[in-house]
Amino acid sequence: MSLSSKKARVVVLISGSGSNLQALIDGVTSKELPIDLVAVISNRPGVLGLERAAKANIPTEVLDHKTFAHRESFDHALMEKIDSYNPDLIVLAGFMRILTSEFTQHYQGRMLNIHPSLLPKYQGLHTHQRAIDAGETHHGVTVHFVTAELDGGPAIVQASVPVLDGDDATTLAKRVQRQEHVIYPLAVKWFAEGDLRMIDGKSMLKGEPLSSSGFQIWSDEP
Repeated sequence: MSLSSKKARVVVLISGSGSNLQALIDGVTSKELPIDLVAVISNRPGVLGLERAAKANIPTEVLDHKTFAHRESFDHALMEKIDSYNPDLIVLAGFMRILTSEFTQHYQGRMLNIHPSLLPKYQGLHTHQRAIDAGETHHGVTVHFVTAELDGGPAIVQASVPVLDGDDATTLAKRVQRQEHVIYPLAVKWFAEGDLRMIDGKSMLKGEPLSSSGFQIWSDEP
């Protein structure tokens, strides 16, 4: 189905400050992104991302995972909330939950995540420090489709930044985050315009398969 004739309905899941959510909001405001942000759902109450959404007049929901006895019951409740908005796309923007395979299968091919490393390197947490400790000369960020494998779905787009002498995890994270705010809206735009799809476990852009690393963007920004 092409979404080019209408705005894609997007639900964003957050757990914290929502800086990537803000990048999407800014893209909508500037009319760069042909999407409707129909809801922002957080698994943690009182986070800054909820304030960002409310300021942009986006409906918000809180589903506190701590009130659920099991991961499966939380995921079922979350699916019900998401599906009530009839979204075309689900965007994980700092959503710090490991999702069940049933959940990921339900949204297969229409759920995106962003991970602060050049996947498949440094899946999981503390990616910036791990890249520094390994002596990497470049580090970066990946947008990928979500599958049952943690941080393992097919890559869509990666942005690389240099690791500079004297970098610590904080300075490197800031450099990477600036690129996050570039490539996440780009991937969402591709999907909304009907150019990006996941077919047979591969990311396809305008009908052509992307490499295992996705579309590559390089930044020399200090």
